[in-house]
Amino acid sequence: MSTIYEREHDEFRDAVRQFVTRRLAPAQKESIENRRFARELWREAGRQGFLGLDVPEAYGGGAAEDFRFNAVLTQELSALSAAAASSFSIHYDVVAPYLVGLTTDDQRARWLPAFCSGAVVTAIGMTEPSGGSDLAALRTTAARTDSGWLLNGSKTFITNGSSADLVVVAARTGPGAGSKGISLFLVDASSPGFRRGRKLDKVGQPESDTAELFFDDLELPSACLLGEVGGGFGYMMDRLPQERLSNAIGNLAHARPVLTDTIAYARERTAFGKPIGSFQNTKFLLAELATKVDVTQSFVDECIVDHVAGRLDGVKAAKAKWWTAQVQNELLDACVQVFGGYGYMVEYRVAKAWTDARVTKIWAGSNEIMKEIIGRGLGL
Repeated sequence: MSTIYEREHDEFRDAVRQFVTRRLAPAQKESIENRRFARELWREAGRQGFLGLDVPEAYGGGAAEDFRFNAVLTQELSALSAAAASSFSIHYDVVAPYLVGLTTDDQRARWLPAFCSGAVVTAIGMTEPSGGSDLAALRTTAARTDSGWLLNGSKTFITNGSSADLVVVAARTGPGAGSKGISLFLVDASSPGFRRGRKLDKVGQPESDTAELFFDDLELPSACLLGEVGGGFGYMMDRLPQERLSNAIGNLAHARPVLTDTIAYARERTAFGKPIGSFQNTKFLLAELATKVDVTQSFVDECIVDHVAGRLDGVKAAKAKWWTAQVQNELLDACVQVFGGYGYMVEYRVAKAWTDARVTKIWAGSNEIMKEIIGRGLGL
């Protein structure tokens, strides 16, 4: 049990849990079949006040100014489905800081009310087919015109990509300027020249809408620039620690219920006349996993407290992201083994959790990139 939450966070958790139980869980089969979350689920999340936690009240948001509410929401979504946390948190946890912190008054008035209500779904376009985790190597370009910018290029692995109404797109505006030549743009998906590619067929998280995006001579008015020209890379680096902390929170919350299932299964399942949990190998394995989860939770809670206080740095966030992804995947793989053949059956939560989790060691910066960041923090 975490000790970093207060009464209002517990009350908020109850509200989120009811939303998950009453709305998301019954719709899970349909969401998987359609490979997206229905718009009505987004609108219901908006009505509940879940989408605009950090948005000023003047635009329909909650103005919480307390990341612990974000953490609670991510935990409860992740406990049901890694895909639910992935899709919704891109909106309220990843895109929100850009729309709140970098927009003009006109941009806020245009987008934030619909963002909070769920009438507008958002995505962020960073990753490109040739770049992966190397954000400084962007090939999508935005060239100046008399009236604004001309956007050309493509993005891939974009969560909410096939349903997003608004995409924050990173593009190169300064050829040859390296990381200082990247800018951000607000791209309306209804704009001529905006084209969605195929909805990607993933190994896991089928209900998470993931797609390719293409920009073919897409004309952007000057008012679509987000922040300052050339400031894009810095803006992304400033906001990635929160995204990676959110990943860490979700990773752990996704794994915990499966560990609980596995412990219960080990008590009930018998082999050679005894519960399999009584065999030393299984007992020791589950003891190690339970300890690893609790110790990891303490570090993640510390990171949350640091972030609320404004002192979470990129290195610590990288540690949390890579370590929780590692623990999550080790735990789920071990739980599949304990379940045996049943662990490979889709109707068991452990099987879906196992396939859903594998991507967490890749997205938001691969585990290898996280170690590189940590190593640089050591002066290496």
